[in-house]
Amino acid sequence: MELSAEEVRPSITRLKRAHGQLAAVIRMLEEGRDCEDVVTQLAAVSKALDRAGYTIIATGLKQCLTAEGGANELDTEKMEKLFLSLA
Repeated sequence: MELSAEEVRPSITRLKRAHGQLAAVIRMLEEGRDCEDVVTQLAAVSKALDRAGYTIIATGLKQCLTAEGGANELDTEKMEKLFLSLA
C-alpha cells in the first residue's frame, strides 16, 4: 500500500516538529541542562513520533478499507503487526 504525500501531510508536519524537538534535546544534553527538562522534552518527542506512526497506520487502514475489495482484502495480520511495532 502506498500513501500519497497529501494524505499523510499532518504526519509529515508532526515528524518535522519532532525532528526539531529532538535537536533541542541533543542541544540540552550538550549544554548540561537539567535532567527533568531533558526528560520532559524527550517524552514530547516520543509522543509525537508515536502519534505520527498511529496516524500513518490509520490512514493506510482507511485507504485499504475504501479501496476496491475493501475489508475482504485487508491483511489483518500485517495491520496488527504494524500497530504492535509501535507499542
